Amino acid sequence: MTAESADLRAESLVSGGWLLRFSLVWFGLWMGYLVPIQLALPDQLDALDHQHRIRDFGLINGLAGLLALVTLPLFGALCDRTRSRIGRRRSWVLGGVAVFAAGLLLTGLAGSALAVGGGWLIASLGVNMATAGLTATIADQVPPGQRGQVSSAVYGPQAVGVLAGLLAVSGLADARLRYLLLAVAVVGFGAPFLLRQRDPEAPSPSSALSPAALLDGLRIGSPDFRWALAGRLLVNLGNAFGTTYLLFFLRDYLRVANPDASLVLLTLVYLAFTLAACYCGGLLSDRLRRRRVFVAVAAALQAAAGLLLAVLPSFRAALIGAALLGAGYGAYMSVDQALVTEVLPDPRDRAKDLGIMNVGSVVPQALGPLAAGLVISVLGGYRVLFALAGLTSVAGAWTVYRIRGIR
Repeated sequence: MTAESADLRAESLVSGGWLLRFSLVWFGLWMGYLVPIQLALPDQLDALDHQHRIRDFGLINGLAGLLALVTLPLFGALCDRTRSRIGRRRSWVLGGVAVFAAGLLLTGLAGSALAVGGGWLIASLGVNMATAGLTATIADQVPPGQRGQVSSAVYGPQAVGVLAGLLAVSGLADARLRYLLLAVAVVGFGAPFLLRQRDPEAPSPSSALSPAALLDGLRIGSPDFRWALAGRLLVNLGNAFGTTYLLFFLRDYLRVANPDASLVLLTLVYLAFTLAACYCGGLLSDRLRRRRVFVAVAAALQAAAGLLLAVLPSFRAALIGAALLGAGYGAYMSVDQALVTEVLPDPRDRAKDLGIMNVGSVVPQALGPLAAGLVISVLGGYRVLFALAGLTSVAGAWTVYRIRGIR
């Protein structure tokens, strides 16, 4: 049985208003999740314990990655089986937004690296809950011919959200104010979607939820699904290697005069190209009915960015690399999200299967800093890290062409 069985296929195009509300909820989630990773958490840990800041940052993100590895498939399976008056997907988005905002507030109040880690793990739980409901909504309500466009509504707001968040918090020295602002953004931008969203009628799940059934569901029999998951893991890991330690790269390796302002500039370039490539890639992919070529070229652009910084580690090269990385990542994520919705094994378990696939997005962003910290500290420094980012992205591009069921 495929994800596009006639009885469960979305037929009607979603409206412009739905697209706007869907974009806004992702805008808030990306702002709340990525601004701490890019700026707030490194700054906070640097202030609490400068000597161990890289170790602490890597460990916290590593724990968040392990948490995602377990909770994303679990929350997806629970989401498929939820029966609520407000809707099974909407319930998880609502709960996720609330938990995420609470975790951000607790992170801002933390006075030690241990407390920062605890608050961030709660925040990460909220992100994983909301992601389970939102990504399944695409498969439930969006027809295949519109999924590239709707996937752009997921990753286009990432570009704008991170930039807006960095500009908003970079001038605030108090960590409590930074995280308060981010928590308000998560709730405020999620509210329009939560107030207007109406879930379609839920089909019966493929099986009752039990530990044995969940473990059995993790054994994906579709080769295309496995290759898509491998590609997503590799490309996101390459992106994490290339972006996570930019602040420390600017501050400790290039020794620029104003690291925070330089990070904002690099982020502006990166996100401008991400935004353009995201929307153009998604629309072109829908019109041409092709996915693989867009995904492979996008991954190759990201690889070029990492290899450039490995050979020429300078601020000028970093600006060029930011453009290449942004264009590659933006095009990749918009088209890849559409691709993965077309290789889901069973329409009755969409949220669970997308939860497994979301591991490929979230876990590299969480575990990447831990691995990158080891590369920086032990295996050769930032140039080796950027080379690894490029090679990992090349491997991700190769896996895409192992997918046979999608053009």
